[in-house]
Amino acid sequence: MSVQAWTYLIVGLSFALYAGIALWTRVSTTRDYYVAGGGVHPVANGMATAADWMSAASFISMAGLVSFMGRDGAVYLMGWTGGYVLLALLLAPYLRKFGKFTVPDFIGDRYYSDVARLVAVVCALFISFTYIAGQMRGVGIVFSRFLEVDVTLGVVIGMGIVFLYAVLGGMKGITYTQVAQYCVLIFAYLVPAIFISIMLTGHVIPQLGFGGELSGAGTSLLDKLDGLSEELGFGAYTAGTKSTLDVFCITAALMVGTAGLPHVIVRFFTVPRVSDARRSAGWALLFIALLYTTAPAVAAFARVNMIETLNGRDGRGTVAAEAPEWVENWTRTGLISWEDRNGDGRMFYSKDERNEMTIDRDIMVLANPEIARLPAWVVALVAAGGLAAALSTAAGLLLVISSAISHDLMKKVVARNVSDRQELLMARVSAALAVGAAGWLGIHPPGFVAEVVAFAFGLAAATFFPALILGIFDKRVNQQGAVTGMLAGLCFTGGYIIWFKFIDPGANLPANWWFGISPEGIGSLGMLLNVAVTYAVSAVTPAPPRAVTDMVDSIRVPRG
Repeated sequence: MSVQAWTYLIVGLSFALYAGIALWTRVSTTRDYYVAGGGVHPVANGMATAADWMSAASFISMAGLVSFMGRDGAVYLMGWTGGYVLLALLLAPYLRKFGKFTVPDFIGDRYYSDVARLVAVVCALFISFTYIAGQMRGVGIVFSRFLEVDVTLGVVIGMGIVFLYAVLGGMKGITYTQVAQYCVLIFAYLVPAIFISIMLTGHVIPQLGFGGELSGAGTSLLDKLDGLSEELGFGAYTAGTKSTLDVFCITAALMVGTAGLPHVIVRFFTVPRVSDARRSAGWALLFIALLYTTAPAVAAFARVNMIETLNGRDGRGTVAAEAPEWVENWTRTGLISWEDRNGDGRMFYSKDERNEMTIDRDIMVLANPEIARLPAWVVALVAAGGLAAALSTAAGLLLVISSAISHDLMKKVVARNVSDRQELLMARVSAALAVGAAGWLGIHPPGFVAEVVAFAFGLAAATFFPALILGIFDKRVNQQGAVTGMLAGLCFTGGYIIWFKFIDPGANLPANWWFGISPEGIGSLGMLLNVAVTYAVSAVTPAPPRAVTDMVDSIRVPRG
């Protein structure tokens, strides 16, 4: 069977499974719609949380990021996984004890302010739409490459699947669909990694292959990769170029940004007990680690194979007439291009003036099985895994958008007297509209989708995380302090990233950054500014009312 036939089969079966789960979990109450009735088992919730978190960025882009950045890419591995430690220790059990539906719900009640709630709603919507644009675009790219359909049609198909289980099943449908999607995506990620590890190093476990010797070469994989990288002008693969302060700030921003993401936090409202929230975070970290500890190995395997297939074993370049099939396949997507600058008819890949190849780093995971000449069914499996990763996160984000509009905006501010049935209808209508908007963004993505990922994490770090942590652990923090702090963090972090990423990208150089901190790490300073402003304003304004401090006392006891 061809790759396309295998892809139709495997993707079709996975979509049928998702649709079946959606019909089985159709809900009729707002509690089921928002938090799956609060009865999800911690292991299932941990698996769903992992799928919710491991988006197209984690599945498709993570290894590509590490493959092209080398050791510097480790900041994303450390930051994105480390955020779950903060969640487990500092947020999950306390937010579960609060017992409501959303992050803006907590911020609005804790800071007894509709203004605080509205600021939280705006942040939640911005973060969610930022992410969802990339997810839907990823769906379109996978369909375009492996099913040979137009990107627009691929996005529309993805919209239909997400609409089915997000609108009908709400959080209950999303949760159990995400359990299935996690199984698909982790199997799709590990199978080719194991195959290639055996082929290159003889190790069945990719993590061991990553640090092992190449079969028959007498040298380690990383030494080989260092040599190839330096020879082509990229610098040693295992050498870092970022400053220690920037590495620290990026890692911290990603950690606290992860802990402040609303679509991740809401998952801990779905378990029966407070103790289950902490256990869910532990299971989620374990399930995420299976992929994240494999990513560096996948990155190194793909990098070595890519360089050798493009430049040939002799390092002189591949004759265009004999170019590997994977290059031809991905050239049709526009993610690889070749310009024969010296007229020798050979493809050559390097960092200096000799380079003739333009390669999008996002192809590394999807193209990895083709580069290694693995069987067609493995290539198709990776396509199904990429779709599972994108759709699982898109569904979680849609629920955040839906609940922010129907529950936090309409129910809590605009129309407080709506019935449970009317609120459920508003939630479904909001989700349907959000699916349409997400599809439009996937078909017509802004040119800066890749860059605004940093914006989303910086925004979450500089707004939600301090408001949540201080709201739980400091009873003196009041509404004036929290609102002012969130706005200060929002304006500072947003302004810094917008300036260097979009207004004056030519100035985006270490010499121009404040204290040498890149836009990806500026959320750390935004968080500190938020905390400082919150404390300063709270100190000179009235203390919170007794009912609020009593609520904080209750939340701090993580049991019951």
